[in-house]
Amino acid sequence: MEKIKRSAYQHAYETIRDKILNGNLTGGEKIVEDRLATELRMSRTPVREAIRKLEEEGLIKSKKVINPTSEELRQTFEVRVLLECHAVRCAALYMDENRKKQLYECVVTASTGSRDEVMAANERFHTLIVHASSNPVLVSMIERMSSVIYLFRREVVYYNRPNLIDEHRMIYKAINEGDADLAEKLMKNHLEADLAFSLHSPGFTKE
Repeated sequence: MEKIKRSAYQHAYETIRDKILNGNLTGGEKIVEDRLATELRMSRTPVREAIRKLEEEGLIKSKKVINPTSEELRQTFEVRVLLECHAVRCAALYMDENRKKQLYECVVTASTGSRDEVMAANERFHTLIVHASSNPVLVSMIERMSSVIYLFRREVVYYNRPNLIDEHRMIYKAINEGDADLAEKLMKNHLEADLAFSLHSPGFTKE
């Protein structure tokens, strides 16, 4: 029985999360337990647990899909800058050749791939850099933010932020050459450009 309960909760969590990440549940839309339970053909309990988990991850707030204000966007990116700038310094100093090769492959894929391939390559690029920190606390903090970060990443890819891939290419070059100061500077500029773009993205309604 406990296994079935966990399975129902996991299904509810993944389904609701994917609806948010895919834009089927839009920013500011109210999350209605009864309606979701009916749609998923399960009781309200696993749906309620799933919603609670998504609230912890920041995708749902006050029973609504997040619709971040400008200040909330800035706060999220401030944390990303702190974490990913440290990670990119570590990558420039310590990343091995195999991971550098994977990083370069992300740049190539993002330059030539479909929109979904660009999304995946973008995510992989940043994940490789974060894991280069070899700091499990830092990695865990980024992973807890991953769903919210995905929403921002979707905006910059789907609405074709200018210079996105060129910036990745320059960050890769700095890492490959072991230039930690330049890599950190480029990552900071990259994330700040993401923020500026997100603040004017049609996908978010800012207050």
